Amino acid sequence: MNFHRKNIIVTGGLGFIGSNLAIRLVELGARVTIVDPRIQGCGGNLYNIAPVASEVGIVPHSIGETGNLLTILRSCDLIFNLAGEISHIHSMVLPERDLQINTLDQMRFLQACVDCAPGIRILYAGTRQVYGVPEYLPVDEQHPVNPVDFNGVHKYAATQYHLMLSRTGHLDAAVLRLTNVYGPRIALDVPCQGFLSTYLRKALTGQTLEIFGDGRQLRDPVYVDDVVEAMVRVAAADRLRSRSYNVGGPEPLSMADVAAATARAAGAPEPVFRDFPEERKGIDIGSYYTDSTLLREHFDWRARTRFDEGVALTLAYCREHLPHYLDPNDPNPTCKLTHKSARERAGAPAAV
Repeated sequence: MNFHRKNIIVTGGLGFIGSNLAIRLVELGARVTIVDPRIQGCGGNLYNIAPVASEVGIVPHSIGETGNLLTILRSCDLIFNLAGEISHIHSMVLPERDLQINTLDQMRFLQACVDCAPGIRILYAGTRQVYGVPEYLPVDEQHPVNPVDFNGVHKYAATQYHLMLSRTGHLDAAVLRLTNVYGPRIALDVPCQGFLSTYLRKALTGQTLEIFGDGRQLRDPVYVDDVVEAMVRVAAADRLRSRSYNVGGPEPLSMADVAAATARAAGAPEPVFRDFPEERKGIDIGSYYTDSTLLREHFDWRARTRFDEGVALTLAYCREHLPHYLDPNDPNPTCKLTHKSARERAGAPAAV
């Protein structure tokens, strides 16, 4: 597919990955409409699209509010579906919120796509979290699915909606399961979004980075430009040879190495080791890194940005634009989303 003058929807396009993708699509000549209600805790930020603000349309509604999307869906050529909650901790604190955002809204949106644009190509941003604790490394697309939190369960359900509707011929979807993504426009003021945003926030404000556990757990961070390139290549394919692709970084790194490289690039203090917080113990997956062979074989894609290079680029962007991503008076923001007990969620008064 040639993106020039194509009508493209990017759900979640005010978020970190979605905004980088939207900017790239505009550069490729596409007519981009962003659907993003800027739900609290999901990282939507109008400043993210500042370079193309006059060239994109914005629909400030949830993808579950399908009545507001029918017109743009009927004229759409391609959809990048990046809407959703990504926080594993948020999903454990407020599972019904995660269920609403990551499953019910997704189901309603896809049903609207089937009605208004049958057979349309949709690229869905999935997550490596669906695999849970790896049974082997690197993790390929055949790895068993065994998520350790509600976010992984709900994201997997949304994945299956896309794949089921493709098997039945109603849509033409592909799912990219992303590992830990970092880069310019990453949300710094949204707690519980993952270790990379926390490391970057602390490094930028001169704080000491904390490594939980012994620091030997492996990850394969992937730079956002490499992720966007993968998305564009898969979405542009005339025919999909697979419906699911893992997207990982160029090499596995220990958490201690990631922390040290981030602190070193920012001139921050040397990281320290801490015990795992209680809320993280049950959802820690140990070591994980990705086998992206299928994506390489089908699309000649590979992650080209090494972490030391990517983290330097990320820090440079964040420093230049920091007031738009972090309140200098609140360098350690706390989560504003609060836990509700099962009784409260059911409408019963909380026990005293």
